[in-house]
Amino acid sequence: MSFLKTVDAKFFHNELPYKPMGKYAHFLTIRITESYPLFQTDQELNKAKVRAGIKLENQFSITRLAMFKRKQSTPERLVGRELLRAYGFMTAEECEYNVGFAKDNADCIVYGFAIGDAGSEKSKVVVDTAFSITAFDDSHENFTLNAPYENGTMAAKGEKKSDGKLDGKIGETTSRINQQDHIKPQIFFPSIVTLKDPTEASFLYVFNNILRTKRYGAQTTRTGTVRNELIGVIFADGEITSNLHWTQAIYDIMPDDALHSLDPLNEDDVINAAKTAIVNLMSKEVVVHTDFIGDNFTSLLCEVKELTSNAESITAVLKQANDEAKAYAKKHIKGKSEDTKETKPKVARNAKAGKE
Repeated sequence: MSFLKTVDAKFFHNELPYKPMGKYAHFLTIRITESYPLFQTDQELNKAKVRAGIKLENQFSITRLAMFKRKQSTPERLVGRELLRAYGFMTAEECEYNVGFAKDNADCIVYGFAIGDAGSEKSKVVVDTAFSITAFDDSHENFTLNAPYENGTMAAKGEKKSDGKLDGKIGETTSRINQQDHIKPQIFFPSIVTLKDPTEASFLYVFNNILRTKRYGAQTTRTGTVRNELIGVIFADGEITSNLHWTQAIYDIMPDDALHSLDPLNEDDVINAAKTAIVNLMSKEVVVHTDFIGDNFTSLLCEVKELTSNAESITAVLKQANDEAKAYAKKHIKGKSEDTKETKPKVARNAKAGKE
């Protein structure tokens, strides 16, 4: 079943291949923070010291915020899993994330899984660390956090010690105060999400997951809102430029006064710079590629949104993606494990015969 009219079918496989076949779909995404998310490890925001830009005048070092790969891919695949359950293609009992994978649904086959000796499948979605355009010092704030009591204040009535006495005077303010760095709103993280060897259904499945995912990082029930602004899709026969290189190229194009202003970057300026930068970078790539950027991507984006916002068509997309995953698993995962089980006894008998 075919869904898209704006993209040639030659960019997709008819079924998910077991070996790499040299077809890549690259989703060009600008991740824009819209609250105060936390991308952190060990209570500190992730950051890296890198070159500011590519041009000679911008080859000085700055510290940038970093959005690690799992901070991007995990929320997106969880959104996909939620949809599979919502439309009846998966249950929580048969497939539980990081606990017990079913190994034969769209999530497991497209995003991969690893279950020790029970098998693994390499992810067909390739994501790398994304970096903020602006420097770390201009992109984060430090907040003082507290834990108020039920009366809505920080004043305690004293806590009971082991001997039953109160620790602290009535009305005394407690020390339950902490400080935490948060990423500011309207910080931009250019990110390229790559899908290897897509079918049309798996392409739409990943596309939809990126569009629907709204929260990233820690404490997503309280903060972490991020909007994914897709600016294009590139079909190629290989991988393209890195997130860092693209970010540095955008930095070179952005006006100096905007980069060093206390005000947030203008979103339209960032989007235009991102489009110009990726076109310039792709002109230097040594891969065969077809770019959907600008007006032709607008048509594709509208078609995808129309498909994924309709209950009947999104059900059809999920069904096809899931059917392809089950066919792949039956042919390459479950069948492989059955072959292994059949050959093991023969090897054991031969070894025993040799000893005799």
